[in-house]
Amino acid sequence: MQVSVIIPTFNEERNIAKLIQFLFKHATPDLEEIIVCDGHSHDDTLAIAQKAGATALLSPKTGRAAQMNYAASQASGDVLYFVHADTIPPVSYLPDIQQALAEGYLLGSYQSKFISNNPLLKINAFFTRFDREECHGGDQTLYVYKDFFDELKGYREDYVIMEDFELIKRARKRAAFKNMPKKVRISARKYRENSYLRVNFANFVVFNMYRMGFQPKTLKKTYYKLIKHPKADFEKETSSSYQVF
Repeated sequence: MQVSVIIPTFNEERNIAKLIQFLFKHATPDLEEIIVCDGHSHDDTLAIAQKAGATALLSPKTGRAAQMNYAASQASGDVLYFVHADTIPPVSYLPDIQQALAEGYLLGSYQSKFISNNPLLKINAFFTRFDREECHGGDQTLYVYKDFFDELKGYREDYVIMEDFELIKRARKRAAFKNMPKKVRISARKYRENSYLRVNFANFVVFNMYRMGFQPKTLKKTYYKLIKHPKADFEKETSSSYQVF
């Protein structure tokens, strides 16, 4: 097993180096590469990623689905591991993926833990232990066999939001999904920029619109009407928490 870690980015210059350093620090020989695929950031995300040791790619198309597909097409590993720039996997991320694959799961993700003292976010994190469609999104990271990902034709690039839910839904019709018991640590910057109730209301509305078959562009437009785009600094939020597991 050789794993290609793929990180889609947009204006993540303050976060990306620490994530890459963390992934390399806890790597095993199973790590093939770390690919940062950028959506035409206005900052130095790509230069910083390359300096930190990652393969830095500029996606021909913007949008997270397009960026992840492009990175996957360039990846040399036989397993893809998609990680958001503001998410911290467990230190055992590579052995965990290896074990899940050995158990016959072609794809899977972790459960959630928010980097926040807000007790309400523990409620959200609690429900990620359940193997339900609404409980698994891109924030929890996703591993998948590259051959299987290619068979699925990757992420649907017209899904400018909810792309992870859509991919997992298709994949689960053809393969077993592993809900790994450990937790990724997720930034709470979206909740700080808005509020717990506002973000959860937006999530509820948009997820149900997705289930009802609304077009992805309508979903995105609705979502960004309901919440502000987070601008907080994940590096300040985590501080030394990259080492605490």
